[in-house]
Amino acid sequence: MLAVTVLVSGVLLGRLVQLQIVQGDRMSSAAQQINTRTVSVPAQRGRILLADGTALVTNGSTSVVTIDPTVLADSSDGGRGILTRVAALLGGRVEDMIARTKPCGSRGAPPTPVCFSGSPVQPIPVLTGVSTARAMTLLERPEDFSGINVVQRQVRSYPAPSGINAAQLIGYLGQTNAADLQANSSLTADDLVGRSGLELGYDKALRGTPGATVLAVDARGLPQRTVSSTAPVAGRDVLTHLDPRVQARAEQALGATINRLKAAKKPVTGGAAVVLDASSGAVVAMASNPSYDPSIWTGGISAADYRALTAPGARDPLLNRAIGGLQPPASTFKAITLPGAINAGIDPKGRYACTSAVTIGSRVFKNFESAAFGTIDLPTALEVSCDTVFYRWAYDAWRAQGGIAAPASVSDPFRAMAAGFGIGRRTGVDLPGEAAGVLPGRQWKLDQWTAMRPTYCRRAKTGYPEVKDKQQAAYFTQLAKENCAAGYQWQPGDAVNFAIGQGDTLVTPLRMAVAYGAIANGGTLWTPQLVAATQRPDGTDRITIAPKAAGTVQVPAAARQIETTGLRRVVSGSLGTAAAAFRGFDLSSYPLSGKTGTAEVYGKDATSWFLSFGPKLPSGRQYVVAVMIEQGGTGATAAAPTARSIWDVLRTLR
Repeated sequence: MLAVTVLVSGVLLGRLVQLQIVQGDRMSSAAQQINTRTVSVPAQRGRILLADGTALVTNGSTSVVTIDPTVLADSSDGGRGILTRVAALLGGRVEDMIARTKPCGSRGAPPTPVCFSGSPVQPIPVLTGVSTARAMTLLERPEDFSGINVVQRQVRSYPAPSGINAAQLIGYLGQTNAADLQANSSLTADDLVGRSGLELGYDKALRGTPGATVLAVDARGLPQRTVSSTAPVAGRDVLTHLDPRVQARAEQALGATINRLKAAKKPVTGGAAVVLDASSGAVVAMASNPSYDPSIWTGGISAADYRALTAPGARDPLLNRAIGGLQPPASTFKAITLPGAINAGIDPKGRYACTSAVTIGSRVFKNFESAAFGTIDLPTALEVSCDTVFYRWAYDAWRAQGGIAAPASVSDPFRAMAAGFGIGRRTGVDLPGEAAGVLPGRQWKLDQWTAMRPTYCRRAKTGYPEVKDKQQAAYFTQLAKENCAAGYQWQPGDAVNFAIGQGDTLVTPLRMAVAYGAIANGGTLWTPQLVAATQRPDGTDRITIAPKAAGTVQVPAAARQIETTGLRRVVSGSLGTAAAAFRGFDLSSYPLSGKTGTAEVYGKDATSWFLSFGPKLPSGRQYVVAVMIEQGGTGATAAAPTARSIWDVLRTLR
């Protein structure tokens, strides 16, 4: 017995020495971790401000009802019973609350961002914006609402100064998910991150740095004292170049035109307007229509609201058409291809026949409404927007390059000039989601044909039985046959359509605004920027974002002179295609230059365009206005009047 006692005592003593001395430091640290809890303290997110300092986006708070994921897992009905009782007390749809509990990617989960993307161990928000007083009654009845909690959360607030919406520019926030946490170790499961617009583009600056409070807890897990505390660092405010007067007018003018067209039973689907400063690339205004109320994202969007936003009849309000709406530029492209024609060898002082139509190969290409203007000079060709003059120039250049037999690498002065203006590339604007557009050409067509030939040839055999319109199906089938056999060839029709901004060329309104800015300022392509600076919430420590030149475009001096005269006469000349829209505008004291465009889109009404720029002001600023309206009709009747309304405000700025 003595030996056994000595042995047991020795073992216990040895273990004590091991824990207290050998492993003392490690065990002490572990004990401290077990007996403390770290609580993340969210940082206040920075505001988004207009150019005059007015808040476009600020912060507020809301009551959020959450449910413990353990309750859901242990519930035989997936939480339906308890959420039904919550809905009976506070309102809301049970199906929407259940949808928000489904982890993203799981079976039956709604699409992002409606599904739950947070940590599997954190409470799941199911209802937001509820009355705090009513919500607190849930906590008074824990036997009926086990696992239900009510918390106050910081949310975004949208004061809509001057009635400004700017929903697509602002963007929205979403809960962090596993991918966010893996990509950024500084994030926590409770953080909100930007998912689109400026909220995404400037998320790092806006988000700030969360703080942390370390609490000592007892065996029951209840806090006893504060071990340490690190204060959060508020996010920086983002100051934009957006002028509240111009932004408000751009949104109002665009909306008014679209409503007018709808009232006239036009099939208009949306549009965009952009105002740039050609001296720096600053985005003074950017509007996209249709839009939506940005506050629907506050606290997490509901399934019903998300369905409404993404329904086919909603016309895609989440799309920022200024940077993502691709359309053929039509005759606004002539200001880009005219310098290319001069590089191809046309006489800038010559006179050319503007006939109602021209035959190229076996096809007849017509002027708009088959108008004819006789023999005209180049400024007049821009003023009246004569297509047939450009058709002949492009056809002559195509033949000089070798026609169909020319290699894909042959230089095309029309395409080279468009590339110099940045067509087919993103502008680099400080917004996510920008589309690059399409700059077609011989090599581009060969690449397209190589990738798509199997599809073309299959469709040439099978046709398009799923297309109900027999005439349209027959057209598609014939096109597939032609593409299967010779879709790699740069045809004369491709060349002449390119010259007037038709065919496969696609651009965004912002890209065209940048191009016309270069025409206005003498050749500098500025990278458009919405944000002017970031700063602390008290306005100190401002970090200015300098203008960025993306390059220069070399335009022949003769072309600049012609466009100075011709684009001015588009607005003020007796034959100018936009003259009616600017009747009564004092062009003598505030001269404007511009170009209309009416883009043909197969199976749809024409897209309406108007690009314009004003004089250089004493402040050094020079404004550019781009307007595009999908299925709006002619540039003269839809886009130009919209731009006129915007210019009525711009002319008051100096």
